[in-house]
Amino acid sequence: MKRHVVRAVVAAGVLGAVALVVPEPAFAHGLVGKLDLPVPKWLFAWAAALVLIISFVGLATLWPTPRLEAPPRTRVLWRYPRVLEPLCGAIGIALFAIVVYSGLAGEQYDEFSNLTPTFIFYLFWVGVPFLSLAFGDVFRAFSPWRAFARAVAWIASRGYGELPAPLPYPTWLGRWPAAGGILGFAWLELVYVNRGDPDVLAYLSLGYAAAMLIGMSVYGIEPWTTRADAFSVEFNLFSRLAPMHWYRDRVELRPPLVGIVHLEVVPGTIALVCAMIGSTSFDGFEQGSAWLTGLEPSLQSFFANFGVGPDAALELASTVGLLAAWGFVSALYDFGIRGMETIDNRFSHQELARKFIHTLVPIALAYIVAHYFSALVYEVQGAVSLASDPLGSGANLFGTADVQINYNILAPNTIWYVQIAALLLGHACGLMLAHDRALVLYRRTADAVRSQYWMLAVMVAFTCLGLWLLSAAE
Repeated sequence: MKRHVVRAVVAAGVLGAVALVVPEPAFAHGLVGKLDLPVPKWLFAWAAALVLIISFVGLATLWPTPRLEAPPRTRVLWRYPRVLEPLCGAIGIALFAIVVYSGLAGEQYDEFSNLTPTFIFYLFWVGVPFLSLAFGDVFRAFSPWRAFARAVAWIASRGYGELPAPLPYPTWLGRWPAAGGILGFAWLELVYVNRGDPDVLAYLSLGYAAAMLIGMSVYGIEPWTTRADAFSVEFNLFSRLAPMHWYRDRVELRPPLVGIVHLEVVPGTIALVCAMIGSTSFDGFEQGSAWLTGLEPSLQSFFANFGVGPDAALELASTVGLLAAWGFVSALYDFGIRGMETIDNRFSHQELARKFIHTLVPIALAYIVAHYFSALVYEVQGAVSLASDPLGSGANLFGTADVQINYNILAPNTIWYVQIAALLLGHACGLMLAHDRALVLYRRTADAVRSQYWMLAVMVAFTCLGLWLLSAAE
């Protein structure tokens, strides 16, 4: 075996051994509570490290030339009439109106009896990434604020002629608004004590839609949608991993992953992707004993010493935790980039960081699948009941109000196998993307492989982190 392959095996093996310091029994968190893992945790951790080692060795020996960088060859699956996009937009606007109305007029004291929290936190926030991976950028067509802005622009152009040109979108602003939006939504979901109040969610939804419409009116619909709209930007990143690509009036089929390779990295992109991973990581971490019985009480006491009330102290403590998770993920990625700097001084730190940030997108999606797969399956069933009684008023519009969630639809083993498979597949895809990009940047294949020792370390660290977070919940 070549020397660089041996080094890769040894390095990843040492990193995988970190899992041995964690207690053997493992548990998963979810709506059904604590679940025993069918095999000892150390075996799963070693299996994760082993798969990544095999992936790296296979890439180093069987992937000698770039395969993803060339413009992808696509095949048209089918053409659709132009009226389909406006129709999807109308559906998106209708759903938005129903969700807002339910939040304002429906049951306020039992969030599980109101459609709004379930729709926003599960069907929308968790469900759309799954749809994006399977069918491409579907949210672009259904986005209610984009559809409303396009309709207003169309009507205005018919009545007043050519509209004034929007201002140029500032280059320096990049995707920073989207990064802030993702952190803001994560704060709402994970930190805010009244996050389940339907009326609060309704007002925030209206406020976000208003902000998006103002931004589109100033800088243009498409520039704002592709740069500043947090949800459109995140879901578009996930859709770039999909084999389906919606382009003009047709649906194309392309190789998986190639869509993310040509991601335009503008200011704020790195912060955005790290925020996507960091927010999901904190969601897992805050349910574990290290947070619940250690860091959180200490931080609460610290803020309480300044005269802050209990709720505000809890929110401040969780805010610190969320920002720390974002910072930790950013630092871990920075560690891999600084390691790669030692291979070839032709590339600056910032240049390497921009060149490889797309490799973290599969990891961000893997974390979502691993953490929320079971919750989505259960809450989709709950949404069937809420569709007939969205206000919690006792109505039964479609005859499904009495449908109950079947928590036995997923066996504990099934949940864990999906979670582990998602983590391993996501990180293997990240390695593939990183190796392919390294082959493009470095003159010699040996240098490209050596540069990926550091990315391999980062990927193994993310895998172990994901496993630990899934096992840390009380």
